[in-house]
Amino acid sequence: MLQLLGQSPSQREFCDGLSRRNFLQIGSLAALGTAGGWALPEILRAEAATGKTSPKSVIMIYLVGGPPHQDMFDLKPEAPAEIAGPWKPIPTNIPGIDICEAFPRLATMGDKFSVIRSLVGNQPGHDAIQVFNGHHPRNPTPAGGWPQLGSVVSKVLGPAEPSSPPFVSMCYPCTHGPYNEPGPGFLGTAHSAFRPLGPTRDDLILQGITLEQLADRRSLLRSFDRLRRDVDSTSTMHGMDAFTDQALGLLTSSRLATALDITQEDSQTIERYGTGDPTIFMDGNGAPRVPQSLLMARRLIEAGVRVVTLNYSKWDWHGGNNNSIFKREAEDFPVFDQCVSALIEDLHARGLAEDCAVVVWGEFGRTPKISAQVGRDHWPQVNCALLAGGGMRHGQVIGATDRIGGEAVDRPVTFAEVYATLFQHLGIDSKQTTIADLNGRPQYLVEDSAAPLPEMA
Repeated sequence: MLQLLGQSPSQREFCDGLSRRNFLQIGSLAALGTAGGWALPEILRAEAATGKTSPKSVIMIYLVGGPPHQDMFDLKPEAPAEIAGPWKPIPTNIPGIDICEAFPRLATMGDKFSVIRSLVGNQPGHDAIQVFNGHHPRNPTPAGGWPQLGSVVSKVLGPAEPSSPPFVSMCYPCTHGPYNEPGPGFLGTAHSAFRPLGPTRDDLILQGITLEQLADRRSLLRSFDRLRRDVDSTSTMHGMDAFTDQALGLLTSSRLATALDITQEDSQTIERYGTGDPTIFMDGNGAPRVPQSLLMARRLIEAGVRVVTLNYSKWDWHGGNNNSIFKREAEDFPVFDQCVSALIEDLHARGLAEDCAVVVWGEFGRTPKISAQVGRDHWPQVNCALLAGGGMRHGQVIGATDRIGGEAVDRPVTFAEVYATLFQHLGIDSKQTTIADLNGRPQYLVEDSAAPLPEMA
């Protein structure tokens, strides 16, 4: 974490008063002042005047703990009550496609998203790993682990804008470790996400150093030259160099900091998305229910970030005296409907729908049968996902489950196929592109030579 802070007397100092320890704490990003820089709308208007288009990008929304597919996008109203539950389907603006009645806003824009009802091959435990890297954790894994989507994109494509990292994570750290993102894997520190939330939010606080000093790259490089001579591990330093270059670029530009400041949005836009308390972690170990994260993700994409990941709320509802699964759905569903529909609406209104793809999903589905003790339990046999944007063909449902929503009976879809689709959108050929693991072996990006979903073309 790059903390340009005041040094303690015990720390070794460079001649400019900055300590070695300060420079070694390199990592996450936090909001900075604009320092006289352009606001994001001005930047976007200037780019629009030159005919510049935004880079291809992805927003990935992880529904922590496994969303109940039968209550959201694959309702079974004809099933017995202990399977169907209390929610009723409502039609979208596409004839023949129904979703939950708690999603009236999304229902008005069924032509702008697609639903996968037959996502199979889900890992069985509470673990975000497959969501973020597309690989089943029980399959062979290279030393160091598979990198997640944003890290792969960072390696293959690099930053789209000098002042914006290729990959920003808006994921809040969860106390249940497996809910957290898996990291850069064998690609290493240089391709980690910038993380502006949680305990690292203040990591780029400027204390005792001015932006003018930061702009003096020669002085900084002299300091880093001294640091290089004082660091034993050259491999660690290599990753640190790449990460530091990005961090220093951000410090001398207001573009990303402005994107992170949603107060610069008009109040009506913020109200459309909704707001939540980032300090309240749902069920104690999930993620906060913070719809404004989706607004911030959109702003980051506009600032040139290629991949933004975020985690949203807690979807592991196991019942109990005061925690009925349907009580929690009644709390979460309307907020989810509001913020996801606002994001999709904005992608189209702001000319981003061709360039930015959105995927919303969790680690597995939920049991067809409802029990008094646990509501709907873990169900890896089938899962659902929502795709939007990306210039893809929307207004469709892909796949189908049986009459109780327990098994895929038509067009089973794998995580690898979804990932191949996302890579294709980003301009990466997952059938040809490889990345070298820690042993120098080339590794393909998706499992089983999976192809992009032809339905989305």
